[in-house]
Amino acid sequence: MEAQQLDVGYTLSERMRLPRATLRRLGYLGLIYLLGLGVMVPFFGTTAETVLLPLIPTVVGVAFTFELMDSAAGMGFGTALAPLLFILGYDPLAVTPVLLISESITGIISGGVHHELKNASFSVRPVNAETKTMLLMGSVGAVASIVSIMLTYFALSLSESYIETYVAALVLAMGLIGIIRARVVTTIEYKPRRLVAFAALAGINKGIGGGGYGPVVTLGQILSGVYEKSAIAIASVAESIVSIVGVLTFVTLSTQGVSIDLVLLPSIFTGGFLAAIGAPYLVRVIPNQVGATSSRCTPSRSAYSA
Repeated sequence: MEAQQLDVGYTLSERMRLPRATLRRLGYLGLIYLLGLGVMVPFFGTTAETVLLPLIPTVVGVAFTFELMDSAAGMGFGTALAPLLFILGYDPLAVTPVLLISESITGIISGGVHHELKNASFSVRPVNAETKTMLLMGSVGAVASIVSIMLTYFALSLSESYIETYVAALVLAMGLIGIIRARVVTTIEYKPRRLVAFAALAGINKGIGGGGYGPVVTLGQILSGVYEKSAIAIASVAESIVSIVGVLTFVTLSTQGVSIDLVLLPSIFTGGFLAAIGAPYLVRVIPNQVGATSSRCTPSRSAYSA
C-alpha cells in the first residue's frame, strides 16, 4: 500500500516536507472551521455571556489533546474525554451528543488530511481496499450505535452512574488490551470477517458514551491484519459515519422529550478541529517501525484487497 511505501521509502526530511499545493488545501480548512463555528451560534446559549464567549479554555485544551491522540493513533478522543468530562461534572446528555457532533466533522477532516498526506488512500472509482474496510466498519458500527442509543437513553433509560461505570470499565479494558497487544508477538493474517464483530462492539460503545469506538476499531483492524497507519485513517472516517448516524438518532430522541445540552459543543469542536488537521502530519512524519519492518501486522496488497 502507498502508506507503507511512504513509511519505508522516504527519509524523515522528505516526509516532513509538504508540497505547496497541499499546504494551500490545508489552509482552506480554516474557512470550514469558521463556517462550522458560525452555524453553532444558535446553540451557544441564551445569555449574552455564552454568545460572546462560547469557548471554555479547559475543554478546548483537553479536546485538542485527546483528538490529537485520536487522529494520530486511532483512539483517545471519546474514550478518554468522555470520562474526564463526567469527572468535571457534566452529565452524559451534555457529553455524548456533543462528542458525536464534533466527531462527525473532525473524523471527515482527519480522514481527508490523512488521504492528502498519503497515510492512506481512499478511492471510489474503483473502490479500493481502504474504502471497503471503512464502509464496512462505518455501516456496521452505525447500526449498532442506533440500537445502543435507543436502549440506553430511551427504552431502558439507564442512569448516569451505569453509563459512567461502563465507560470507565471500557477505558481500563482498552488499556489492558493495548498493553498485551504491544508485548505479545503473533503472526496475523488479514481476516475481514473479524472486522464485523469489532465494528459492532465499537458502535455500541459509541452510542452509550460517545467514545470507545476508536480503540476497538483500530485495534480490531490491526488484529485483523490491516496496516497500522491505514487503520488509523480508516478509523477516523468510519467513526465520522457512525457519529453522523448517532447525531441523527439523538435528534430523533429530542423530539420525544429527551433533553440535550449543547453548551460544550463550540469548545470541543474547536479543540478537535485543530487537532484533526495536525495529527495526520505526525502520522506521516513518525515512522512506524512495526508496520515497516515486520510481516506480522503488514498484510500483502493481495491479502488486504481480498
